[in-house]
Amino acid sequence: MSVNEIKPVAIGDILVGPGQPVYMIGEIGINHNGDVEIAKQLMDVAAKAGAQAVKFQKRNPDVAVPEDQKSKRRDTPWGEMTYLEYKFRVEFEDEEYTEIDRYARELGIQWFASPWDIDSVNFLDRFDAVTFKIASASVTDIPLLEAVKATGKPVILSTGMSTLEQIDKAVETLGTENLVMMHATSTYPLPPEEVNLLAIPALRERYNVPVGYSGHEIGTAISVAAVALGAVTVERHITLDTSMWGSDQKASMEPEEFIRLVADIRTVETALGDGKKRVMPGEESKIESLRVVK
Repeated sequence: MSVNEIKPVAIGDILVGPGQPVYMIGEIGINHNGDVEIAKQLMDVAAKAGAQAVKFQKRNPDVAVPEDQKSKRRDTPWGEMTYLEYKFRVEFEDEEYTEIDRYARELGIQWFASPWDIDSVNFLDRFDAVTFKIASASVTDIPLLEAVKATGKPVILSTGMSTLEQIDKAVETLGTENLVMMHATSTYPLPPEEVNLLAIPALRERYNVPVGYSGHEIGTAISVAAVALGAVTVERHITLDTSMWGSDQKASMEPEEFIRLVADIRTVETALGDGKKRVMPGEESKIESLRVVK
């Protein structure tokens, strides 16, 4: 199946796929550190950049945190506490997501989240999330995939840490209807030698679905190159300041860098054209003055 034959996926009122504007996602994740006002500031960054969506993470820590990790002590900006207490401290619930939903509508951008457990699937479905993002860590969690599939919503499937056999099983569970896949490498920060951008066309050819790129590298060049290779969506972590406390902050983009990335990607998607070689309008006046006719 050629690129042009791959059917775009409707995420809310936005089509994601070949021939459509690159669907830019600012991943807030847990970089809000449990503060909805920080989350809103990051949503402002995404909207200013011209991204179509922001993404969060949703967990029920009682379920998602491994038993052997729950009681481990951790130093945090709020003092020493157990890992379980920390995860609850930074987790958003109904009040925060109600405000996020309201603010996203005010800004005119979409929001969604990666659920890490079935409780979180049900939670997000109550908010009528436009899509579900499967995190790379959840590719092999078949009950979770089945719960997401049952919602009937479009799915964005990240593929970091996964073999083709594991991805095959996930796709078998989710189906290819309304599926967008994302090439990813789950190294933070991601060195160039582990990026493997040529997996983007390889995944597209294998699964016949739109394929994007979820990046964890430093800088903008690799994400821009992903678009040149056909990525239909690009997701990057965003933060107000990479020196903020939190595990994902250092592999995230500060506001001006994310704004520049979106602008560069918009330039590249325009520059890609339609692939039909021809004389361009700007060349017409140069033919007579520069070309030697014999």
